[in-house]
Amino acid sequence: MISVCMATYNGEKYIAEQVKSILSQLEGEDELVVSDDGSTDNTLRILESFKDNKIKIFNHSRNLKNNHPFYPATKNFENALLQAKGDYIFLTDQDDVWLPNKVKTMLPYLKEDNLVISNAWIVNDKLEKQCKLNKYAPFRKGFLKNLYRGTTQGCVCAFTKKIKEYILPLPKGIVIHDFWIRLLAELKFNTIYVEEPLIYYRRHAESISDLRKSKNSVFFMIKYRLVMLYDILKRLNERK
Repeated sequence: MISVCMATYNGEKYIAEQVKSILSQLEGEDELVVSDDGSTDNTLRILESFKDNKIKIFNHSRNLKNNHPFYPATKNFENALLQAKGDYIFLTDQDDVWLPNKVKTMLPYLKEDNLVISNAWIVNDKLEKQCKLNKYAPFRKGFLKNLYRGTTQGCVCAFTKKIKEYILPLPKGIVIHDFWIRLLAELKFNTIYVEEPLIYYRRHAESISDLRKSKNSVFFMIKYRLVMLYDILKRLNERK
């Protein structure tokens, strides 16, 4: 059983196209788990209009206690992960589009306890190709390399239920969920890279992240990595 976890917030502009690309690849008891952060546009109405029982919507209270721009999305994704029942977990953003062979290509690698990461096409708001994701986010194997310069985007990741149970709950200091998942997978499980692009990774005016240049200060990046390292060591000790 597959659980696709999506965090939504005011995503009416692109979400229908994304949901169609996902549902076409799900079958049987598979589910699209949506955690919505209190959307005030038509996001929920669009989701409900599909009238598909694979779509399971959960409300989430938007958390703004931390002023980092990624924090609300991270907590929203955590809520989706907590609701997911599948053996295989796929993360997805609300504004991308899956290519038709994404599930078929990644699923065989999930028969073991692996984190599977694929390449992607970076596209604009009209889905016009710009370049491949690995131009800005190359795959690096190893814990220390990723701690130093982690570049994994959650939207190209899939992993097993065992990994999901290990990474949850997210520590309070974690503001970037995909960074946390990647580092723990490097230490405790196995990471596999698929060179083939399997999604259209849409970048537009409302996108949170900027692949070309981090807006975080050097002080923040050093401090955050120390916090991350502390939380990782704590989790390893707890889950011996």
